Amino acid sequence: MKTVLITGANKGIGFETAKQLAQLGYFVYLGSREKIKGLEAIKELKASGISNVSWIQIDVTDIHSVQQAKQELETSIGALDVLINNAGIAGEQPQSMSAGKMENLRKVFETNFFGAVQTTQQFIPLLKKSDEPVIINVSSELGSLTLHNSTQNPNYGIYDAYSSSKTALNAFTVLLANEMRNTNFKINSVSPGYTATDLNQHQGTQTVEQGAKYIVNIATSGKDIVTGQFFREDQIPW
Repeated sequence: MKTVLITGANKGIGFETAKQLAQLGYFVYLGSREKIKGLEAIKELKASGISNVSWIQIDVTDIHSVQQAKQELETSIGALDVLINNAGIAGEQPQSMSAGKMENLRKVFETNFFGAVQTTQQFIPLLKKSDEPVIINVSSELGSLTLHNSTQNPNYGIYDAYSSSKTALNAFTVLLANEMRNTNFKINSVSPGYTATDLNQHQGTQTVEQGAKYIVNIATSGKDIVTGQFFREDQIPW
């Protein structure tokens, strides 16, 4: 049975992604910062008949928490097949680049970018033990420089900190995929689209079931998928 770790998986897209992957036969570790919320998520899944799930405490902004989670998994599994860096925050709005608060920008980057990088670095040794290791960085179309440069985005000045953190995350995807190009790693950014979650006060235009499906499709594609790309239904321009 293949194993998956999803950060920020106690709710929203992370929770739904865990549910869909577990239903496909993967053993899924739901990562969350808070024990109560994590165990509640596990309880909900098990109540629906899904037993191949477990909770693991991980705060991606705390290197000691990430290292402890890695050590815990190393004692339980021989290899990690899929890492999904899903944990993310929107930050306080508005987020104008000309006048936004620096502390807010740093806070958003701490979770959305630095958290994903240090989590990935810690788990790469365990991923290398997999025959088909997959890393998915959950991104957003708001991280696409091409789309920002070619469209009149209504979110300018509102989600600038969030958008730039996802652009940085996309850069991490490209650079890491290039570094691992001669290995069996598949490393990609995936956007779930404008999905109704706590991140946007449930204003998104699609369900978590729809958003998670894009992530699940890439996570389960195995050797059939390319690496170092940006996906939703199809490829998104960088």
